[in-house]
Amino acid sequence: MDIGPNIDNPSQKSPQDIYHDSRLERYSTILNMVLQGLPLGEMLNALVLLIEAQKIGTRASVLLLSDDGKRLIAGAAPNLPDAYNKVINGVEIGPEVGSCGAAAFLCQRVIVEDIDSHPNWQAYKEIPIKSGLKACWSEPIKDSDGKVLGTFAMYYDTIKSPTEQDLILIQEAARLASLAIERSRGMHVQRLSSKIFNSLPIALVITSEDNSVILANPIFRALTSTYYANLKLFDVQRFLSHSPKEVVDDLFEHLSRGHAWQGELRGLRTDNDIIDISLTVAVIRDSFTQQNCFAWLINDISSRKTAENTIHFQTNYDQLTGLANRKYLFHSLQSLVDAKDIHHEVEQAFNLILLDIDHFKQINDTLGHDKGDLVLKLVAKRLSSTIPENVLLSRIAADEFALVVPGQMTTESLVDMVNDVIAVLDNPFSVGGQHLKLTLSAGIARYPDDADKVEQMLNCATQAMYNAKSRGRNGFQFFNQQIQKNAERNAELYLHVKSAISRNEFALYYQPIVNPNSGKIVKAEVLLRWQYKGQFISPDEFIPIAEESGFIVQIGEWVRTEALNMLTRLQNKQLAVPLSINVSTIEFWTDDLQQRFLAYFDNKQTEFESNQLPYHLLTLEITESLMMKQQESISQLLIELRRRGLQISVDDFGTGYSSLSYLANFPVDQVKIDKSFIQKISMGARHEALIEAIVSMSRALDLSIVAEGVETQYELDFIKQQDIEAVQGYFFYKPMAADAFVDLLAKQAKLN
Repeated sequence: MDIGPNIDNPSQKSPQDIYHDSRLERYSTILNMVLQGLPLGEMLNALVLLIEAQKIGTRASVLLLSDDGKRLIAGAAPNLPDAYNKVINGVEIGPEVGSCGAAAFLCQRVIVEDIDSHPNWQAYKEIPIKSGLKACWSEPIKDSDGKVLGTFAMYYDTIKSPTEQDLILIQEAARLASLAIERSRGMHVQRLSSKIFNSLPIALVITSEDNSVILANPIFRALTSTYYANLKLFDVQRFLSHSPKEVVDDLFEHLSRGHAWQGELRGLRTDNDIIDISLTVAVIRDSFTQQNCFAWLINDISSRKTAENTIHFQTNYDQLTGLANRKYLFHSLQSLVDAKDIHHEVEQAFNLILLDIDHFKQINDTLGHDKGDLVLKLVAKRLSSTIPENVLLSRIAADEFALVVPGQMTTESLVDMVNDVIAVLDNPFSVGGQHLKLTLSAGIARYPDDADKVEQMLNCATQAMYNAKSRGRNGFQFFNQQIQKNAERNAELYLHVKSAISRNEFALYYQPIVNPNSGKIVKAEVLLRWQYKGQFISPDEFIPIAEESGFIVQIGEWVRTEALNMLTRLQNKQLAVPLSINVSTIEFWTDDLQQRFLAYFDNKQTEFESNQLPYHLLTLEITESLMMKQQESISQLLIELRRRGLQISVDDFGTGYSSLSYLANFPVDQVKIDKSFIQKISMGARHEALIEAIVSMSRALDLSIVAEGVETQYELDFIKQQDIEAVQGYFFYKPMAADAFVDLLAKQAKLN
């Protein structure tokens, strides 16, 4: 019978009072340990002991759910047998895995009064039975969100059912365990966060609305140590004072509306140390002060920016001159073309001027590429000092520069600008101890008048520039439709000239060279003719195209083969006369081509079998520009050709870089006075004196002379007065086809 509390003895407490006191002790003990931040294992161990002390015969345990939520691992069980603890550590949870495995899986209390007979324990009961454990009640430990953290279990050495007080106790133990686990994990995360905060490789500072520093990591302290040593205030405006104002304004506008911001700015470390930074600012609402706080994440990206700038420069600028390169030019032109605005047509117009240094290759060949590079840098410097600020200057090829002039300009304004640009080279350059006088050729294209695409604009300017070169260089040319037609024709001829041999479109014509006194044919010049689409193409038109394409080498070999065939034909008819064959400078351009030139004759000799190849009937006509190069290899090549019996003639003598030293030092046999001199004889004594000088010089060097382009009796009479031994020109014969030439020689033979 319940007799109730002892009124006469107040110190004697009822069981209910004792339970409440014990409960208070448990809560107080665990809360003190939590507040002290003691290790989780120590707190759980104390909790287990407190529960065991409250309920005599109880052996309790705490198991924690693994991070993957699939297993239970040991938390605290000081009075359970070690063998048992080892077995259950790491056990997988499941609906029929003992008491704790099922409680964790089902997220509900599992009461097993008899381990030996309960189905949940059939696969696991051997160890607990041997350890004297016969009953197990398990309560899931849950966090504030109801998520399972582990289990709290009470074991007994007898078959036992829980009382209502037992259930309250185990539920209370689970709540205390949850408190300890959550607090411990929270403190762990807090400590980890603090460690991460202080170990971040980038600066992080948290400020209030008045820029007071709430928290700052060591990197921020180091980054701002000069200006913000006390770290009480972070003067953001000063720190960002070298950043673009519009970007800084955008930053603070975002923050004022409570929005985060991210971007790249400039940060002021010291007066002489401005760094590039990547800035991320997060806005955090402080629930305590009800004000916004700002987390500033600052990363020094100066090294990356320097690398990016280096890559950008290497990609978009010429390494030699520092000017914009071809890629940057194309990008700029495309931007102008893409900026179409039907209401501002004048603004979208622009002009492209292409500049090319005349005869620049000769500088590289004579002075070397290092001096050539120096010339390019000096030219770039002069051009940069001349052009207006709004004009883009770029170097787009070896010796080619381009100007992009924005806006609509009158023809007169463009002419003035181009003349000013060309004039910057009027003063000679001093390079390698030599004074060089350079000139420029310029081509001008206008957008959108001449073209409406970038590639077409560049093509138009290029065509105009080459047209300026063809007109004598040191000048400029606007693009026009005739230039376009010429370019299209050149492109067409360029495409088809390589198939002319296989299509039998080439033919040799022969122009007799005669004795001016007797009129007898003493020689003939072999002339190449190309009949394309039923029309003859002028050699002046297609030979440069063949030279540019490199196909002139194959053409030259074909011409020599046909000429040798003609000599064989004439020899068989006893009509043989020497033939002069023009040789392109391109065929002597490299050592390999020179060896190929000699190998051609060696291969032809095998075709003549026992007969000797008629070297003595061949004359090779070369240009003065070849002599100007004065390459030792070319001189040796000509010596070898003369040794075989060929003669060497200087064609068009007097039109190029005539020099007595060239004739004296080069192995040549003959000069041909150019027709431009012959046709000016009638213009006065000065022109006659030029021819007399050439004749006198040639005879002094023991060279034979041919006068070409003789068309009138007056010219012929003057030639006879000079005792020039051979004449070529329309006065006697025009070039003729092979059969006509053979017939002419046969007719001459009969007369003799």
